[in-house]
Amino acid sequence: MYQNIRTVGGEISKPDATVCLIVGEETTLHAEDKALDKRLGGVLSAARKRAECTGDVGEVTPVYTNERRRYLLVGLGKAGEIDPKTLRAAAAGLIKALDAMGVARVHVSVGYGVAALGHAEAFGRAFGDGLGLAAFTFDDFKAATKKKTKVTKLAISTTNAVVTQAMSSALILAESVNFARRLAALPPNVATTTYIAAEARKLARTHTRLTCKVIDGKSLETNRLVGLINVGKASKHRPCLIELTYTPKGRSKGCVLLVGKTICYDTGGLSVKINNTMKGMKYDKCGGMTVLGTMRAIAQTEPQCTVVALLPTAENSISENAQRPDDILTYPNGVTVEVANTDAEGRLVLADALVYGCKKIKPDAVIDVATLTGGVVVALGKECAGFWCEDENLQKKLEAAAEATGERIWRLPLFNEYKEMMKSQHADIWNSATVRDAHPIQGAAFLSYFVDAKIPWAHVDIAGVADLEKECPPFVAGPTGFGVRLLSQLLECWGR
Repeated sequence: MYQNIRTVGGEISKPDATVCLIVGEETTLHAEDKALDKRLGGVLSAARKRAECTGDVGEVTPVYTNERRRYLLVGLGKAGEIDPKTLRAAAAGLIKALDAMGVARVHVSVGYGVAALGHAEAFGRAFGDGLGLAAFTFDDFKAATKKKTKVTKLAISTTNAVVTQAMSSALILAESVNFARRLAALPPNVATTTYIAAEARKLARTHTRLTCKVIDGKSLETNRLVGLINVGKASKHRPCLIELTYTPKGRSKGCVLLVGKTICYDTGGLSVKINNTMKGMKYDKCGGMTVLGTMRAIAQTEPQCTVVALLPTAENSISENAQRPDDILTYPNGVTVEVANTDAEGRLVLADALVYGCKKIKPDAVIDVATLTGGVVVALGKECAGFWCEDENLQKKLEAAAEATGERIWRLPLFNEYKEMMKSQHADIWNSATVRDAHPIQGAAFLSYFVDAKIPWAHVDIAGVADLEKECPPFVAGPTGFGVRLLSQLLECWGR
């Protein structure tokens, strides 16, 4: 699969392939493709009328001529149903076909796509998303099937400058999404706490506007990061708090704190996961990888706000040193937590980062991202993330970013009654209430105790959307990098 996809200015003079977009129920070509069809002797229009050329989303119909270059008809679906989501899927079908053919240079005739959306920039962004996201593969450990890709770089041209620019931006952002997906996919014996810290440091060395520091060892005790200390003490891979800071050029338009749950592996601790539910728990670090991918993205797009990322990083393991149900932890903000379930560990480490971030950084807004509860999957399925936000301005900004990127979120309530539900018998609160009622809301209610009430805060639970069990174009099965595009869009527009 392609490792690098870039747009080029102007039309490629001798592309390896030329792509014409088609709509399902229309058997004619777009106006801008008719001249090409005439020059080719009508082969494109003839192919379009073939029964097998349905124009379904992502369907690729090759057209053969006497010329050496290839011509492809790519389906966008039915005219009334074409939207950014279907465009991403159509682009995914195209990128797979181009890769299989070993195409290095392609020209895309975008007339039907732009006409369908009525907006060139929106088309370019969605199509670029699909191309870039579909180019992700993770076969690092498949020694038997490793082989050199025919072509690793792809150059794309269009005759629409607005489409080309939007597509270029989307492709660059997709690289950061795929960066997050690769880290999420790495197995726990590779992506340990120290490995993730090293990746963060490497990122800061690569981008001049990023700085990194890692709080570990005795410094965890000095900063009273009790959640990390207790969750991580059963593992030989020691816990840490990773802090990445992006500083913009010129005057900053505020400071946003991003917090990403980074549990490199979750056994459940002494409240061990059973019935093979431990399988796939390498994805419990997806919140942190989303934040890390976002920091990579904004280091390139350079928004005008300061952004601080905190990744509370630990492995929830089992040993004689493990924390126990009935343990009580005292956080620096004075809140005490009775551990009812060691498998509700993510909120314990997030609490550390929230308290630390609110006190030390004093941001204008806080957004945490986490694979926090199975309950949010029960509530919302795999179609969107759940989020909690009591600040109307921040809520609107998040929803606008979700609309722009197609990374859907749905707001759930956080009434005081839910916070009361978390009250504990022997401490201020439980880490998990003794009832299953409002399970996804319990996680948000718990976290609310550790955020400065004066700071706008949003909690995003991505447990249902962080990974896929089967392919759903433009995504293959595996991690999705959900949230990188959402947060990058939010930060790009911050302060406007």
